[in-house]
Amino acid sequence: MRVKTQMEYFAGIDIGAAATKAIIIDDKQELLGHAVIDSGADFKAAAEEALAGARKSAALKTSDSVTIVSTGYGRRNVTRAYETKTEISCHARGSFHFFPHAHTLVDIGGQDSKIIKVDDAGKRTGFKMNRKCAAGTGAFLEEIAYRLRLKLDKLNELAGEATNDISIGSYCTVFTATEILARIREGARVADIVKGIFNSVIKRVIEMDPLDGPVVMTGGVVAHNPFLVTMFEKRIGRNIAVPPNPQLAGAFGAALYALESKGGINA
Repeated sequence: MRVKTQMEYFAGIDIGAAATKAIIIDDKQELLGHAVIDSGADFKAAAEEALAGARKSAALKTSDSVTIVSTGYGRRNVTRAYETKTEISCHARGSFHFFPHAHTLVDIGGQDSKIIKVDDAGKRTGFKMNRKCAAGTGAFLEEIAYRLRLKLDKLNELAGEATNDISIGSYCTVFTATEILARIREGARVADIVKGIFNSVIKRVIEMDPLDGPVVMTGGVVAHNPFLVTMFEKRIGRNIAVPPNPQLAGAFGAALYALESKGGINA
């Protein structure tokens, strides 16, 4: 049995292609602080900045040590990490922490979408990823917002104001932009177009893999566009669970692995 001489802290750093997320928890698995920043072109610097932000958010002292596990696209750039874990493992771990039963996890990030199957023990049993293009991801929504001259945080509000269903058939961002211009020329309202874009994202995800059993959704797109979850629920005819701070699910899973590595929780 280990004897603790001071308070112990555990960090998860999730470096995605678009955003870097860092969280700090204590040995009771309580979230103490977090930070989210743009990943930019220097993943190592992004990791340090996010960790510093999370430490400040958690009100840690300079002398407080933190055990770090890194995950995500740029996980190997975190030089101070105790170990690295794949984003699939960390997302499954973080999701199961909040929903400890078998479920299908849908994570929609900046550059890819993931569908992860988790069993009753919290183990990953399968996954699919969208890696071929930006369709169905945050990057896709960012480009469409740019084309429509809208702020990204305006999309969720507009989709909720839509009164008509418009089908956007193209997945490719370039072709979608052309299709949107055609819709505008036909007199379609911007709100209806945005809802059509959301439906396009949903269709793309659903076609990746069957959504068996209870469904959980995480990711930055979900965090900033809760109406997308409402539309998703209507599409599949089931309620969807969303954890607190859905953008932090992968980082939370990494932090739990950090705690586990020090004997704080059972594997």
